[in-house]
Amino acid sequence: MSIHRSYFDKSNTILFNSYNNTARNPIVELFYGRVDDSSVPLGYSRYIFNIDLTDLRTKVTQGVVSTGCTGFSSITHTLKMTNTSFFDNELLNDKTSQGRRRATSFDLLLFRIPQNQQWDSGVGYDYYDFGVSNLNDRSFSQRPSNWFERTTISGWSTSGIYSNNNSSTGTGVNYTGLTIVDTQHFEFGNEDIEFNMTNEINSRLSGGTTGVTGYGIAYLPQVENISGLTENYSVGFFSPHTQTFYEPFLETSYNDLIDDNRNDFHCGLNNNLYLYIYDNGTPINLDSLPTVDILDANGDVVSGFTGLTTCLVTTGVYKVSVNNMSCTDAPCIYYDVWKGLSIGGQSFDNQENEFALLEKLGRYQIGTTTDKPKIYGFSFDGIKQSEKVLNTDVRKVNVVVKQAYSSNSVLNSVEAYYRIYVREGANTEVQVQDWTKINRTPDGYYFVFDTTDKIPNEYFVDIKVISDKNTDTYKRELQFQIVNKK
Repeated sequence: MSIHRSYFDKSNTILFNSYNNTARNPIVELFYGRVDDSSVPLGYSRYIFNIDLTDLRTKVTQGVVSTGCTGFSSITHTLKMTNTSFFDNELLNDKTSQGRRRATSFDLLLFRIPQNQQWDSGVGYDYYDFGVSNLNDRSFSQRPSNWFERTTISGWSTSGIYSNNNSSTGTGVNYTGLTIVDTQHFEFGNEDIEFNMTNEINSRLSGGTTGVTGYGIAYLPQVENISGLTENYSVGFFSPHTQTFYEPFLETSYNDLIDDNRNDFHCGLNNNLYLYIYDNGTPINLDSLPTVDILDANGDVVSGFTGLTTCLVTTGVYKVSVNNMSCTDAPCIYYDVWKGLSIGGQSFDNQENEFALLEKLGRYQIGTTTDKPKIYGFSFDGIKQSEKVLNTDVRKVNVVVKQAYSSNSVLNSVEAYYRIYVREGANTEVQVQDWTKINRTPDGYYFVFDTTDKIPNEYFVDIKVISDKNTDTYKRELQFQIVNKK
């Protein structure tokens, strides 16, 4: 599994019955309750944003994010926003510097902006104009978008985008007419946003949903419509304009795992074989999916294993599943013949590879002794230790796994995982990529790290190896920095 991050290209927090614009504020503050400076002592805010899917669409088109083996079913999308109060539990049930009580026990909903209404984010910062007499107060703005206006010459079809009491008529939009993408419950109010957008984004990538102009986050109508409150309640999240590492993003997780059984192909089991296509060292796709025949040592086609279908795992990598081959002739050499190869309209000869069919029992150890836990060592190439990597690079990181205290013998079959994170202070690790199985090919292990969608910072890589019921984690085996290119 790999991840891709898509970021917001515009966003804004709109305030009930207000022309104020706060688009460039580093904090998204969603509040409800009493508002003393309002003509009606009832207020709330809604957050609107748009996600730039350009890079994600490009990866899908190129096959980096491939739907060839599993369709869209293995591609998930999660909207993530970091709560500004998650660092300190002492902030719970306390008031912010603006005097707002921190909200607890509430639901937030994620909705699609209706009617394909185009909008601008704006250039404001503050909620209020604290320097009314100061004509040079550049932090306060009432330019669109805001509660009433989406651009300078166009208003929302319904003020606030939709009516939370379903009172809109004509071309207006009621809450019941919204497309609700997901709803999340917040018990303590310090939880991070993790909206599931899988069906929504996959529908957009496949062309089933078009014309989307953005999304919004709001309290449930029942919360917004609470009247008679004597206090104001709020929850805050870091916005795209934060100066911290916690910029909001859409995280796409997709299955591009390569688990090649060419060196440990056992009869009676499910095995995968792969074909790797390069153009002068750069992965490239074939014009169409090839097919595979399995031949025995005499060059004859094995019955039931001809014309096997393949799928595209990621750019330039094709997989065929060869399941439950008979053990009659094991151990023995077999051949996998890949047919129908063409690139750019030019056809190529069939590609014949070989593999050894091994006995099924060869992978088991049965007896009176137990296997001793092993200690491992690792070396890397593709990213150097403490290297400064430009945020325009996509690096293939080769991992050499060795068993310590045994002449540093390289291991061919190990269940190994990697994890990537940044550090916040001395004791906090902020996860960038959760534990992910390392790709295994006939000639080694590797993972691909795309820096183009990562925020410049210092990154750390942990390695985990599972053997004999032991899970051994090796901390900070690799350390590097991502830096901006100017």
